[in-house]
Parts: sequence; C-alpha cells; structure tokens
Amino acid sequence: MLTLALDASTYEGSVAIVAGDRVLAERDVAMRGERAERLMPAVAAALDSAGASVGDVERMVCGAGPGSFTSLRIAGSIAKGIALGRGVPLYAVPSLLLIVASSSRTETGGRFLAVLDAMRGDVFAAGYKVRADGGFDELAAVTVIPRSEVGRMASSLSARPIGPQEPLRAIPHARGVARLMPWMDEGRMVDLAQWEPDYGRLAEAQVRWEAAHGRALPRV
Repeated sequence: MLTLALDASTYEGSVAIVAGDRVLAERDVAMRGERAERLMPAVAAALDSAGASVGDVERMVCGAGPGSFTSLRIAGSIAKGIALGRGVPLYAVPSLLLIVASSSRTETGGRFLAVLDAMRGDVFAAGYKVRADGGFDELAAVTVIPRSEVGRMASSLSARPIGPQEPLRAIPHARGVARLMPWMDEGRMVDLAQWEPDYGRLAEAQVRWEAAHGRALPRV
C-alpha cells in the first residue's frame, strides 16, 4: 500500500512517500515567509522521486497538530483534497508523536516527552514510550504547559524531552509514519467531512481580534 504522508505543524513542512515500513522519498519545505505555497509542489516532487503519481496513492496520513495554525490548515486541506479526490482513507497522527517516530535517536526505545512551541511562553507537550518491539504507547496526552515546566513534567514521566528546541533535537516529520503503521491501523481513520487539525489553541490573529473587540470571534 502506497501512503502519502504530510506534516506542517511547525514552520518546517514535510512530505514522505511510504510503502509498508519503507520511506521511498521525502521532501522538506519552508512554511513561513514564502511568497508561494510550497507544500503541494513538494508532494508532486516526492511522488515523482518515488516513481509514483497521485493515482497510485492508496492512503493519506496527515500530522494532526497541535502547532502552527496556518501551516496545519494547508496540510490538512491538501490531505483531505487528495483523499477525497482519490477516494482513499485519511489517517490523522498527532504531530507530537511524529517528533518521536521520525527521530533515529528514539529507535532503541525509551520514554520521551515531545515538546512544541505554543507561543506566549507555553509549549505543547505529550509523553510517549517506544517499546522494545518498536511500538508506541502514550504516557501523557497532549497538554499546554509553561515552558518552565518541561523539566518537571519530563521528570514525572521519567522521560527525555525531545523537540525542535530541546537538547534532544527533532522536528515532527512525515517520514515518522513509516514507524507508525501498526499504531494507525488501530482505528485512526478520520471522517473526511468532519475532521480538521487540532490547532491546540486559538490562532494569534483571533486572540488579538477578541482582545480588541472584547468578545469571542463569531463562528461562521
């Protein structure tokens, strides 16, 4: 089964073409400060490198966040569009889990606290255990904590912090999907009509609008 995986939870987007547990091709793109959208061209380039086309894709996987509001929306829209057009299932994977799964430094197993910047002095954090058989267990669900609390939470889980700004540096990357196939097969398929990424918290623009107007932004 050919899987097309995307993640854009940070300002570094990624694409991977996966067959079974093998990564056939991958691409990295900037998601910020660009004049043109570059994630879809990266999808085309990765497929071409793997000797495949969109018509060969049998499963879509998208990093579900939390993370950058705009980047997540772009990746989610592309993933849903391809899944709908191809009539294939879409699976959502927590982007914090992709931090752990995409790093070669976790392949020997262990306990890890995945961390992503949540702005305003906070971080998104979630705990995972990489088992000896290569499987993954959740130790702590995604939460928002002050950055100053990362060490305490890691200690409480006997885990090592891992993330873009942690001593054990790793970013969420689509290639991590290759290690998560058994995990995804446990009922992770989403409803295309209802699913959207988990942004984790309100977008900065919405926060500023609500602060300026003294009320919640109306939902459309």
